[in-house]
Amino acid sequence: MHAIDHLIQTVAALREPETGCPWDLEQTHQSLAECLIDECCELLQTIDRLDLDHMQEELGDVLLQVVMHAQMAQEAGHFDFDGICTVVNEKLIRRHPHVFNGESLDSSDAVLAQWDQIKAGERKRGPKQQGRFKDLPRQLPALMFAVDVFKQVQKLQLAAAAEVNVAAIERLGESLDEATAGRHLFELAAACRSQGIDPEAALRRHTQTMVDRLEQA
Repeated sequence: MHAIDHLIQTVAALREPETGCPWDLEQTHQSLAECLIDECCELLQTIDRLDLDHMQEELGDVLLQVVMHAQMAQEAGHFDFDGICTVVNEKLIRRHPHVFNGESLDSSDAVLAQWDQIKAGERKRGPKQQGRFKDLPRQLPALMFAVDVFKQVQKLQLAAAAEVNVAAIERLGESLDEATAGRHLFELAAACRSQGIDPEAALRRHTQTMVDRLEQA
């Protein structure tokens, strides 16, 4: 038996109504959402530290969350773990024609441009997307959410409408390296705290206001 099959069977046993674990049986997709965030954060910590001794364990904890959600979906008759693997495998093959269909790309930039083009075509064939930013996960931490929104602003050439000073951003970026950026962000967070401002909430509110304004434009 492959290790993944063993894991799937173990999770199924935990969810068995008569003999399973009471805690596991009580869980839902919603109740496990915070667990998934926690496990991803713990994995990110091992990656940030290049702690390979513990990265394997944390990757396993994230995989467990995927298997748990797959098991609950299977019980409800929606999809199963094989279905998840099939969907992501088909997506990878579809979005990498330069690997699987004999095409040729010679740079990462070309790969990313092709990825976006294929993804845009998939959206056109799927349900009509309402608005420019509906596909951005709003559960992201505020800083990641802001970066994603700015990428969309750049891609859609909406800087002027978003009142984003691209020239000023570029000038600021010329003097930044990772250490300097980290120091400035820490100082800004500390200044917010001294003024009783929640920096996470402030950034999220500003970014959401920008998105709302662009959606209505």
